[in-house]
Amino acid sequence: MRALEPRLFPYIWRYSKGEQLKICAVVLASLPFYFASLDLPKRIVNDAITGKAFTHGEATTPFLELTVQWPTILGGGTSRLFEGFQLDRLELLFGLSTLFLSLVLINGAFKFWINLQKGILGERMLRRLRFQLFSLMLRFTPEAQREVKSSETATIIRDEVEPIGSFIGDAIVVPVFLGTQAATALAFIMMQNLWLGLAAGGMVGVQMTVIPRLRREIIRLSRRRQIASRNLAGRVAEVLDGLPAVLLNDTGRWERAEIGDRLYSLYDLRLRIYRRKFAVKYLNNLLAQVTPFLFYAIGGYFALKGELDIGQLVAVLAAYRDLPPPLKELIDWDQQRLDVEVKYETVAAHFGPQRLRPAEPETDAPPPLLGSPLRIEGLTLRDPQGGPPVEIGDAEVPLPNRIALVPSGTVAQEFARVLAGLQTALSGVIRIGDHDLSTLPRPVHARRIAYAGVEPVLFPGTVRDNILYGLKVRPLRQGCLDLSKMQINEAVKTGNPCDSIDDPWIDYQRLGVRDAEELDERLLDLLIQLGLGDDLYRFGLSALSSVGHDTPVGQRMIAAREYLRAHFAEKGLADLVIPFSRGRYNEQATVAENLLFGVPRDPSLTDPQRLAGTALFREALEKVQLLEELDRMGVAIASNLKDIFADVPPGHPLFRRFSLITPDALPDYLQRLARLPAEGRLSEADSVAFLALALAYVEPRMRFGLLNPGLAARIVGARAVVQGFMHGKDGCDVEPYDPNRINPRSTVLDNLLFGRIDTARMHGEALIQREARAVFRQFDLERPIQRRGLEKEVGNRGQLLAERVRVRIGLARAIMRDPEILIIDRVDEHLDRGVDTLLDVADATLPRASLVASLSAEADPMRFPVRLPVQSTNARLRTAAE
Repeated sequence: MRALEPRLFPYIWRYSKGEQLKICAVVLASLPFYFASLDLPKRIVNDAITGKAFTHGEATTPFLELTVQWPTILGGGTSRLFEGFQLDRLELLFGLSTLFLSLVLINGAFKFWINLQKGILGERMLRRLRFQLFSLMLRFTPEAQREVKSSETATIIRDEVEPIGSFIGDAIVVPVFLGTQAATALAFIMMQNLWLGLAAGGMVGVQMTVIPRLRREIIRLSRRRQIASRNLAGRVAEVLDGLPAVLLNDTGRWERAEIGDRLYSLYDLRLRIYRRKFAVKYLNNLLAQVTPFLFYAIGGYFALKGELDIGQLVAVLAAYRDLPPPLKELIDWDQQRLDVEVKYETVAAHFGPQRLRPAEPETDAPPPLLGSPLRIEGLTLRDPQGGPPVEIGDAEVPLPNRIALVPSGTVAQEFARVLAGLQTALSGVIRIGDHDLSTLPRPVHARRIAYAGVEPVLFPGTVRDNILYGLKVRPLRQGCLDLSKMQINEAVKTGNPCDSIDDPWIDYQRLGVRDAEELDERLLDLLIQLGLGDDLYRFGLSALSSVGHDTPVGQRMIAAREYLRAHFAEKGLADLVIPFSRGRYNEQATVAENLLFGVPRDPSLTDPQRLAGTALFREALEKVQLLEELDRMGVAIASNLKDIFADVPPGHPLFRRFSLITPDALPDYLQRLARLPAEGRLSEADSVAFLALALAYVEPRMRFGLLNPGLAARIVGARAVVQGFMHGKDGCDVEPYDPNRINPRSTVLDNLLFGRIDTARMHGEALIQREARAVFRQFDLERPIQRRGLEKEVGNRGQLLAERVRVRIGLARAIMRDPEILIIDRVDEHLDRGVDTLLDVADATLPRASLVASLSAEADPMRFPVRLPVQSTNARLRTAAE
């Protein structure tokens, strides 16, 4: 992907000249019809209304007569192609009017097609531009990545190029279309009367000369505002990233003051733009209104003197009616051109060649590096702590090997990042055989060298998605089988790839596995080696069940469920699990779960707020006379929480302990409590809000004493009615608890226990979990549960996972790529046995690969056979034999 052209119009011409010329050809083809529509009103007035075609007493006159006047060079004379129709005066009037209406429809069709094609062209070019910018972003150098703010780049690709794409469709077509229309109208006026044409031309000249000059200052101010808006977005992102520092130092007021100052600067710039903009608009409108005055005065004068007939004057006025709109749009186009050119040049500078790595072709079979020695020649690194440059002496290490960078610290970390291609050295060379790593094509570098650090980048998705991310390099399928013909055509026209994310991207054959299931098994083995077996088990238990009750795993789950019940009874632990029983209230489940005795099939209805507002559910509660009682329970809960949260700041642990109300929702509930009626029913909005609190209530957790045995019995008795109502036309169906089936809307743990653990008993949950895991192993269910844990969502940048889990997932991703050189940066401090685990996993999974490790300060580098000094002294290579 080449860099962007520095100027806008060369970019437009390079990628859209064919479409632009095609639309321009249609514009030129529309001009005869447009001219005819200007001339026809004169004929209607002169020939039909005033009777000029019947001045010699004829009863009829030809209509639609076609005659060709040959030039003298071709012999002169005329040829009549069609004699037309003989019409009387009234028929001629209706015939000419019908012809005028037909021309209006034809001209409208031309405009429709031209505008549609402009819009399609603009959207295609916008798609192309965004894709090009994204592709260029992937080529940012390490220095550019440090220099450029991610929020600014995202804003450019998402928002700032939008007006550029919209303008590209108009860039050439609009001046051609509007310019030819205005020139046609002006030429027609001059053909009717030279003086009127000169008056109109003079005003047009003033408008086209003065107005754009006055608008240049608006463009300059707009550019300043664009840059200021981008800086504001960057500053907001900085504050958001540094929000913990703002809270710890209580500098919110200072930050608000600074943002307020920036917002005032934006307001001031916008105000200055408005003042000049509307002043120019006033002048433009004034000039546009002066011309009709001249037409009425001068045209009326010539009409009175008999030098201009009424039909011509009417035609001139009709033609001038079509003149100001294209002129105004041309002036607007010129302003938009100046504005968009500035934006494009700003965008092109942001993605300039100085920030990009050289373009590199994709390589299907990158050359091997294995067996080549690692050589360091005159390497100088930047000191991450801001000190003087660090000179690393020359060294050579045979590969493959296990290498520790010593001493541990920031210089070793910098060397690891340079070796991984994440930083650039100030000078010197790192070679692997004959390959200079600084010039090694990026696809080859990425394929042969992997890196795992303490801050891995995890994308939203599952654990499995993030580990396999490094294997999705290119699709295996040739062609575009998963794309429609239209998608393929549009991709080709916009320079986008024909690749589909639905294509197979993982080469199972290269990995030595048959299918995705076997690959999952390898993933599980690797993650268990890295110490994530318990985490995957925990993730799997809390995930929704994905197996059917009639599958082998489902049958084993049902068998394990029955065995657990007998096992717990034998061990005296039966009272620690409260079963899902149709005739019993489950104290560890919410009020909503007890009413439904199941889980809604619509995932959104698991939100108490959504369920409380569902009409069918409310009707069911009305029928069993529970709605008002549960509303009162919600009011009581809100009153208790009001007292608990009094003078408690947001973020206090109490909000996690009593999670029914978030800090953001608390003020709303306080207002609802303040306006409670002394008597009568609540409004529907208040009822929904308080009912949602009641539906999420669990008595053993909250301990407000609001759920008495009588109410619990009524809730149990209402289950059949509620389920009956929820089987309605709206699809609000419920997946009920059934001892002989797997509930796909319940968690794996709920399905296996078919109940809830009594958390009120001390150590009860740990005891049940330990006994249950032993039974799951007995029924060969631990492995399927761990596999289900691979589908755990990691959240944005992995924020839903603990740091040690994120680091190990990053290491697993690097190992799964099967690199020739694996670079480690302090990952050992997040492993259970540190260096021992790291070396054991490397030996088991990458026996023929090299391992280069920047270790934590506590790690023992003597475990590595080779220690490579990376400090500002003469390099010395020490082996374990020394």
